[in-house]
Amino acid sequence: MPDYGHELLFGAFVTPSAQTPDRAVRLAELAESAGLDLVTFQDHPYNPGFLDTWTLLSWVAARTERIRVSANVLNLPLRPPAVLARAAASLDLLSGGRFELGLGAGAFWDAIEGMGGRRLGPGPGVAALSEAIDLLRGVWDTGTAGPLRLPGEHYPVPGMRRGPAPAHEIGIWLGAYKPRMLALTGRKGDGWLPTREYLDTPDRVTANRMIDEAAVGAGRDPRQIRRLLNVMRVGSSPAGDGFLQGPPEQWVDQLLPLVLDEGFSAFLIGQDDPRLLQLFGQEVAPALREAVATERRKSGTPTGPVRPAVALARRHPGVDYEALPSSLADRAVEPGDAGYERVRHSYSHQGSPALVLRPGNAAEVAEALAYARAQRTTISVRSGGHGISGRSTNDGGILLDLSKLNRIEVLDRATRRIRLEPGARWGQVAQALAPYGLAMSSGDYGDVGVGGLATTGGIGYLARKHGLTVDHVVAAELVTADGRLLRVDRDHHPDLFWAVRGAGGNFGVVTALELEAYEVGDVVYAQLVVDASEPAELLRRWGALVEESPREITSFLSLFPGRRGNPPMAQVTLVYAGDDVEAAEAALRPFLEIGPVVDQQAQLVGYPAIVAPPGNQHHGQGLADSHSGLLHHLTEPAAAALAKMIRSGDVLVVQFRSVGGAVNDVARDETAYPHRSQNFSVLAAIVPERRARLDRLWAELRPHLDGMYLSFESDTAPERLLDAFPEPTLGRLRAVKATYDPDNVFDRNFPIPPATQGDGDRVR
Repeated sequence: MPDYGHELLFGAFVTPSAQTPDRAVRLAELAESAGLDLVTFQDHPYNPGFLDTWTLLSWVAARTERIRVSANVLNLPLRPPAVLARAAASLDLLSGGRFELGLGAGAFWDAIEGMGGRRLGPGPGVAALSEAIDLLRGVWDTGTAGPLRLPGEHYPVPGMRRGPAPAHEIGIWLGAYKPRMLALTGRKGDGWLPTREYLDTPDRVTANRMIDEAAVGAGRDPRQIRRLLNVMRVGSSPAGDGFLQGPPEQWVDQLLPLVLDEGFSAFLIGQDDPRLLQLFGQEVAPALREAVATERRKSGTPTGPVRPAVALARRHPGVDYEALPSSLADRAVEPGDAGYERVRHSYSHQGSPALVLRPGNAAEVAEALAYARAQRTTISVRSGGHGISGRSTNDGGILLDLSKLNRIEVLDRATRRIRLEPGARWGQVAQALAPYGLAMSSGDYGDVGVGGLATTGGIGYLARKHGLTVDHVVAAELVTADGRLLRVDRDHHPDLFWAVRGAGGNFGVVTALELEAYEVGDVVYAQLVVDASEPAELLRRWGALVEESPREITSFLSLFPGRRGNPPMAQVTLVYAGDDVEAAEAALRPFLEIGPVVDQQAQLVGYPAIVAPPGNQHHGQGLADSHSGLLHHLTEPAAAALAKMIRSGDVLVVQFRSVGGAVNDVARDETAYPHRSQNFSVLAAIVPERRARLDRLWAELRPHLDGMYLSFESDTAPERLLDAFPEPTLGRLRAVKATYDPDNVFDRNFPIPPATQGDGDRVR
């Protein structure tokens, strides 16, 4: 048998003894600390001497952070597959994608029947397992519309709602020994999981060949099926001369042919011996990985995922998928992959990229960018995907998804220096900084990614006290269009450092940011619901109060049109940046007079509580069409235009965010965000079919606006550039663009055209 090129996995096959329940958990934790990849437990629900395997898997997943968990293997006759599908997806979601599904057709039928299970012969047992596999995958397939309906003989499903989708593509590994089970493994399985000591007739080589033949007969590539092997009798005697009985180097010598000649890529040892688990993870695994990598390089063995023919058929013409660097291949997602639905869309826009690349570090970002440029197609970059403008996905292009770059570090508590990677979410940042008594204002939603917001502006709940997020960026690391990895700050590439803070999406792929956080403990968080029957008057009162308030007060106001005979309503959020309850009460009380208050609440909470990340799946559910502007004051004419907008019933929401205060302490040329005299940001959002109506209403407001917050504007017309970057800012940005991205590779985020020689001194 050949080497199928799979990544090597090493794991433990732990006894789930009910007499010593803590021991199984401790061995799982030890396996993780030893560097093993997988911990598994046998499943015999009829054996009262064993813990329930599903409960144990859930408990171990909660007690560990990295290691994968699986049964070895689950007893299908006592685990109804419709319930199992939901349980498996739930555990995978809760564990962050660390569950795999070892599954068997059943054995010990007297005991199964004794628990109320239905006795099946060998043929019906395999048929039932085949139906179960279809059912499992059907439930997980949330990209297919409509309920799941299967007419099976053993597990009929007349109409079941699909979902939830698991966090990753769960592997279904079959415990197979006889021809019918081996054939099913080849036709439908993701992996083969036998125990070495139980392989007899057919033998290991013959069984492997039978799987390959069945795979080919079903139109599959045999490489789609991972080969795993349990080995129960192992030891480490210096004088041991049996299979896996001697020192680590002997283990490596004996396992290497199983990888290279028979295609096994995962090995699990069945000894509850802490010393052997440590030896396996710390000595055998790294040595075998190195030996296999050397042999694969010599022979040119292909590695990475193997896609079925149906997935290959969905590839886009013009994209050279085979040229993808091996470092990116394992995490790349194509249109035919099961995980495509989870990564294709942004919050506000649906997309159909030809390929989603998910680099894990800055070097891989550079590789991904070079590959994407070579394809000569649209390139989009995503940190969190929550941008209203929808530029973090595309149709038919390459998407660089930075979600794997998500580290959050406190570099120096004394100087409050923190380092954030772009794929981290701001709610996670708040949670990570809170134990240090630090915070960083971002926006109003915890799922927003660091990268997009921190290179555009960042109007958050602490803005009037502490300024914009970009105002606290002290260094950035980014990959430029030509593939260089640069660190920029005031002393290194200062022109690029200036541009990144406000227009960063135009100049490279940011891979990390360093910021100076500030001391924040508890804050006072208040919300009001107000009758907005007189929206203009409400806005004028609210605006005047905001401007008069101490800087500790930052306020957001959202206006919603009246529906079903009810008046328009306003939701007002007020945050007092401090824990002085008496001072907060004095500052908040005047806001109760802005209009008829329908509901109110206020509480002293930790800052992370008001930006908790909900972890929502993106599928283009947000409003995709919006306009954005900045106001110096909520004057009578501006308030009247805004009131007309909300009374029209066409605009679904108008939101205001207070700026001013510390935001306006910064000089307008200090960063590429030049709007340092306005007091309010405003956006209006609508469904696409009403866009023309919003445009007409917004035209009446435009004379009162001065500038625009780029992330809230979906109109990318060139004339909008001067709203976001009024001169001389735009000219300066064009000059920086000509230096670092003269080919305009980064042209999705309000593309700034590079300066040309004909522009003369205007941009110098």
